[in-house]
Amino acid sequence: MTLQIRRAGVDDANTVSSIAIQTYTDTFGDSYPPEDLSQFLHDHYSPLPQRRELEDPQSAVWLLEDDGRAVGYLAAGPNGLPHADAQPGDIELKRLYVLASHQGGGHGARLMEAFLGWLDHPARRTLWVGVWSENHGAQRFYARYGCVPVGEYTFVVGESRDLEFILRRP
Repeated sequence: MTLQIRRAGVDDANTVSSIAIQTYTDTFGDSYPPEDLSQFLHDHYSPLPQRRELEDPQSAVWLLEDDGRAVGYLAAGPNGLPHADAQPGDIELKRLYVLASHQGGGHGARLMEAFLGWLDHPARRTLWVGVWSENHGAQRFYARYGCVPVGEYTFVVGESRDLEFILRRP
């Protein structure tokens, strides 16, 4: 295994889309009615929204590659989480997805370290993360990086409503 992390570009939109759809379906696919899941994946994770994100100069995506094949990614951009303390210039970690075949090997931490280097250079910025209230592993992961719960919001997938926690690293 030769793992590398690199910044993604606009040409990586299809790759990012593929990983997003596969990991989201593997993790949460049984949680939603099929038609709601399909529409959500199309609206948020298909190549077009990924391309728009990759074109945004305020956003950044890092790909984790194994021998040149993308197996995970981390996406970040301007904070969109609903919290009264959010300020312009704050950054939201939007997604940290690693394919099941590569989970548990510290690869999420490697992506997080690459992201934090960008986040804190040249000046440290406030980090926001939304995480499903039942995803205790993710909550522990983000806590290791100084993220603490500061609020809640509702995450909508079709007719489903999920309680999400808002985490912040000042």
